[in-house]
Amino acid sequence: MTASIIVSVVVSLTLTPMLCSRFLVSEHDREHGRLYRIIERGFDFILDGYRRSLDLVLRHQFTTLLVFMATVAVTGVMFVTMPKGFFPVQDIGMILGISEAGQDVSPEKMRQIQRQLSDVIAQDPDVADFSSFFGPSYGNTQNTGRFIIGLKLRDDRNASASQIIDRLRPKLAQIPGARLFLQPAQDITVGGRIARGQFQYVLQDPDLHELDSWAPRLTAKLKTLPELADVATDAQNSAPLLTIAINRDAAARFGIQPQQIDETLNAAFGQDQVTQYFTNNSYYVVLEVLPELQGKLKTLNDLYIKAPTNGQLVPLSTLVQADTAHIGPLLVAHSGQFPAVTLTFNLPPGVALSQAVDAINQASADIGMPQSLIGSFQGNAQAFQAALSNEPILIAAALVVVYVILGVLYESYIHPLTILSTLPSAGVGALLALWAGGFDLSVIGIIGIILLIGIVKKNGIMLVDFAINRERAGLSPREAIRQACLLRFRPIVMTTMTALLSGVALMFSQGAGSELRQPLGYSMVGGLALSQILTLYTTPVIYLYLDRFQDWLRGHKEEPQQPQEELRIAAE
Repeated sequence: MTASIIVSVVVSLTLTPMLCSRFLVSEHDREHGRLYRIIERGFDFILDGYRRSLDLVLRHQFTTLLVFMATVAVTGVMFVTMPKGFFPVQDIGMILGISEAGQDVSPEKMRQIQRQLSDVIAQDPDVADFSSFFGPSYGNTQNTGRFIIGLKLRDDRNASASQIIDRLRPKLAQIPGARLFLQPAQDITVGGRIARGQFQYVLQDPDLHELDSWAPRLTAKLKTLPELADVATDAQNSAPLLTIAINRDAAARFGIQPQQIDETLNAAFGQDQVTQYFTNNSYYVVLEVLPELQGKLKTLNDLYIKAPTNGQLVPLSTLVQADTAHIGPLLVAHSGQFPAVTLTFNLPPGVALSQAVDAINQASADIGMPQSLIGSFQGNAQAFQAALSNEPILIAAALVVVYVILGVLYESYIHPLTILSTLPSAGVGALLALWAGGFDLSVIGIIGIILLIGIVKKNGIMLVDFAINRERAGLSPREAIRQACLLRFRPIVMTTMTALLSGVALMFSQGAGSELRQPLGYSMVGGLALSQILTLYTTPVIYLYLDRFQDWLRGHKEEPQQPQEELRIAAE
């Protein structure tokens, strides 16, 4: 950005004046066509209407000042009350999913579930391709898997990624014993966690039992909130346990060591790799019991261990006692140094992230969680909270910098305030446009508002700069600002329309990831449109009020106004 600004400054100070000297000619030496004359007559008509309305406004300055104050108040109220978000949900042509089955599922059963889920996804007409995998080898637990779904090009399908997810959800829910959590892939994400939802709320507690007790309560509470959707948890603490106790006395009678029992169980159920063959390819030889016997407890009765003392085959059931009465954690996740449970959620249509955050905080307080249980947002939700707390500081800093620069330019404390008075109308216009378009106030919307600070204030600069020069020529402040408004009307309208039309392209942009650009277009178009209408009337009134205030500070009485001079614009 810095390089582009430097290049634009160099071009505007060198190349642009040279091109003007080559291409610009005197208007009095040119013959214009019929279309040009029609457009000029239309513009003269608009300018004449603006002249009459401006004179009316200057005769009712206090009413105009009240309109300006109302604009400032509406801007503040809307900024505080408007729902706020982080980044808009994009459609980049990809969907990510996490599948989950019961904590007692076997690898073979999980493979069947993955295939059933894959069959449903493959039948969707907007899915181009997909891949799925599961198991500890991919960083998952045994009962969880991953899906990466590629969609057709945006022009070749009628549904967005979110609509496809809504279409798949009831079909996937018909598969017993499994859940598939889907979410659109995003260009911009914060945090490296792969979760079941777009947003994450993490519970931490040094006491694992207390964490396991309160996390399900909060999860149940969040599932009842209308501000949240697809609430899920990564807690894996209800897996059935098989406890095998070795009868050491019985094993000692046969000379069998505990290590032999461990090796036998590992060879039967642990897929023990015994050798590897190398030909054109490499082949692993894995020792295990038959797949149909792996999920049955009575298989222990069919296993035998060879006694070292006499070579007799001893049934494993005579050496161990099996207990299946207990459950335990399949996975204990940590955040930092403490055990943690991550609750994930998505947003239903029409709900902003700020509303969901407030609902979760209120739910945590309602159930009375203990102080030792710490809840915090992570990933995108955490970044949203940080951005939300910094937004007022960012906007205030931008205004201070602009005020200082304008103060140095005009060597005045008052004139920069006149120029900055154009910003409230741009702010309320941007917020109204976002609200009408169904957007929340996201980071992209804030970027658009900050851009408006630089674009809209040029209206005030054009008017104030011209009025100051006219005052130095001997005109009264009223007549100086009036002439500034009329003579600068054309460049103000033309430059505003140029910026506004560039924002229209962003508003109606389509294609992959266009959702990220649309709020920027809405904020630019809404802010420029409303500010163009209001600042042409409020800026001259603010200029006159601040001029009188400056005279009062200097101890000067307001001089009588000179007779109003007629500004005549010759028509070709």
